[in-house]
Amino acid sequence: MGIRGPRESRPVSQRARRPGRLRRLPRFMKQDFLDTFHVVDAALSNFDPLRRAPSEGLQVLDLFSGCGGMSLGFRAYADAFGGIGKFSGVDIFRQAVETYRINLGNASLGDVRKIAQARDIEGELGVLCDYDPRTPTILIGCPPCQGFSAHTRTRGGPDDDRNSLILDFARIALALKPIAIVIENVPEMLAGRYRAYWECFEAELLEGGYHFTADIHNLAVFGVPQKRNRALCFALKGPSHPLPAIYDRWNFRNVRDAIGDLPAIVAGERCSTDPMHRTVRHRLSTLEVINQVPFNGGSRPPGVGPKCLDRVSGFYDVYGRLAWNRPSITITRYSRSPASGRFTHPEQTRGLSAREVARIQTFPDRFTFSGSLDDVYRQIGEAVPPRAAVAVATWIMLHLRLQQPQLGPLATRSRSKG
Repeated sequence: MGIRGPRESRPVSQRARRPGRLRRLPRFMKQDFLDTFHVVDAALSNFDPLRRAPSEGLQVLDLFSGCGGMSLGFRAYADAFGGIGKFSGVDIFRQAVETYRINLGNASLGDVRKIAQARDIEGELGVLCDYDPRTPTILIGCPPCQGFSAHTRTRGGPDDDRNSLILDFARIALALKPIAIVIENVPEMLAGRYRAYWECFEAELLEGGYHFTADIHNLAVFGVPQKRNRALCFALKGPSHPLPAIYDRWNFRNVRDAIGDLPAIVAGERCSTDPMHRTVRHRLSTLEVINQVPFNGGSRPPGVGPKCLDRVSGFYDVYGRLAWNRPSITITRYSRSPASGRFTHPEQTRGLSAREVARIQTFPDRFTFSGSLDDVYRQIGEAVPPRAAVAVATWIMLHLRLQQPQLGPLATRSRSKG
């Protein structure tokens, strides 16, 4: 099926109408969501990669899976309530694929562009990651955000070829006809000069019978201890409500909640009790700069560090410390380096350890990462925070169980039976 690109916009009279989403949220549904979220969040905290998901239920297919942050939210739901029996991931980053395989299930190296061009997409995915077309599917797509992001240093812009990955994802979605589609990306995907790609994607799936909900959220409202603004988009076969917040700004989780119990370490040295609790080695000049930054949220003083930082605006956060009682800034693949942003420990003379960035991204401690230390930072920084994924999974499963009773009773009601 041909997918129209952003320069092939159809006349307004021919564009698919967007079905109105449900705005008024029934009180019982909000309470069911909150109750279920907290149970699934507890299951996330108790995650064990050696304990596999139940063998029966829906299947989750995660394209652009990375290490599996979004899938992990659905896995936590399965651990708490069942209903999902199979997880498969596809990505082009070998170490991330290995991490997904260790923790979640099937994972394969694969290029979504090539999959989208296959004559038999279902067959291609069956060979690649054991996709079963007979099993109802939740399709996840978190295309690389660098093409859309306002922070991209190279390439980027409307003509970046990475932007068209969302249209390749649309081809796959139309071929598979999943019961639910989940997309996460940077806010720019829904706004301004990039919106044409999203509108093409949305129009094709609307014609395929899906109803959309798309909003920009600060993921701190779902219990993630960082300010991380992301577009979250859901497509279901029936109308859905917008995803509600769980925490308000007065109750956001903060840096101390995430990492306050970790032992002190020296830059470049490994913690004796936790191999993940280590940083990269810093140059002496980097340590000298950090030593002059005030504790607990302080910023680099003028005249300290590379002179170029004082000549150019926009580098205010570089070498800055996190504050104990506030959420972190957005964790990225570059969070290993104090020279890349406010990625310095609130009090210690070092950058953030791999364990600390994993905690701030809400990965449970028993989640196992594959690859070098740099590979681990990259996987963590590029992932969907699993606690935000718990909110998404809870919301999607709540709607599916309401819209398709054959999937089973509502989670909270089934839980009440003991």
